[in-house]
Formats: sequence, C-alpha cells, structure tokens
Amino acid sequence: MAVTTQPSASTDAADAVNVGVVVWLASELMFFAGLFAAYFTLRSTNSASAWPPDDVELDNVRAVLATGVLILSSVTMHLAVHSARSARSRTLWLGVTMLLGAAFLANLLSEYATNTFQVDDNAYGSIFYLLTGFHGLHVLGGLLFMAAVIWSLRGRTELSAGTAVDVCSYYWHFVDVVWVAMFTTIYVVR
Repeated sequence: MAVTTQPSASTDAADAVNVGVVVWLASELMFFAGLFAAYFTLRSTNSASAWPPDDVELDNVRAVLATGVLILSSVTMHLAVHSARSARSRTLWLGVTMLLGAAFLANLLSEYATNTFQVDDNAYGSIFYLLTGFHGLHVLGGLLFMAAVIWSLRGRTELSAGTAVDVCSYYWHFVDVVWVAMFTTIYVVR
C-alpha cells in the first residue's frame, strides 16, 4: 500500500505567495521595460543633438560607488536568506541590507541636488529623472518591505519567516538587477 502525503496548508500558502510575488515582479519588469523603451526612443529621436546634451554632467565615479553599494546589498540579502535559519541572524543581515539600500537612496537624492540639469531642462533630463526616480521609489518600497519582514520575524504574521525573507529577496534582487541595467544604459552606453 502506497502512502501519499498531502502538502500542508502552510506549504500551499508559501507557494501561493511565491507565485504571486513572481507574477507581480513580471508586471514590474514590464513597467521598467516601458521606461527603457522611452529612454531609447528619446535617444533615437534626438540623434541630431548630443545624447546626453553637452550641459549634462554625470558623476560616473559616484554612480559606480553607488552601484557597488547596491550590489553589496544583494550579497547581504542573500546572506539573510541563507542564514542559519534563526530570526536573529536574518534580522541582522536584513538590517545591513536596509542600511546599504538607504545609503544608495541617500546618494541618489544627493546626486539630484548636485546635478547640472533638471527634469524640465530637456528630454534627457526628463527621462533621467523618470528612470532613476521610479527606481528610487522601488528602493524605498524595498526598504519598507524589509522593515515589514523584520517585524514578521518577531512572530507577527502567519506566513513563515523563511517565506517572508525569500519573497523579500526576490523583490530586492529584482530592484538591484534593474539598477544594473539602468546604470549600464545611463552611465556606460550613454
């Protein structure tokens, strides 16, 4: 006689949450694809003039350092996922990830304050602030998401701690990958 096991309700809930987050991230991917399409469309239609315009000065060193901080935050998020399955170590790594994400966001705001161009100066300024601004909002959302996960690690939710950290990591890694594509587009390819 064969013994069959039924998945538990918590496994079903975790699977549903994982699938839901992946579907949501797919919609976010389409959103950012639209922004990238707008960037490349504006770039191609402004081919008669320099892209970015001559009066736009980007701080490439600052952008490289900020990108390094964000990539490092993916490493710390990975450590949070694969920590010793204790709430304390997960909380520690999530906290470090939050600090790195906050540093990235602070740098973005500082860059906005020192840029030589504004959102309404030209098409480049508009798309630069649109791309980086929406990404910054997603970083802020990730920081709030991590704060909620840290709260859940204190036993404040019915969702398992492992699932909460896992889905948070999906989102954070997505935000990081989008930034790498954005960095490459804005600062490298130009």
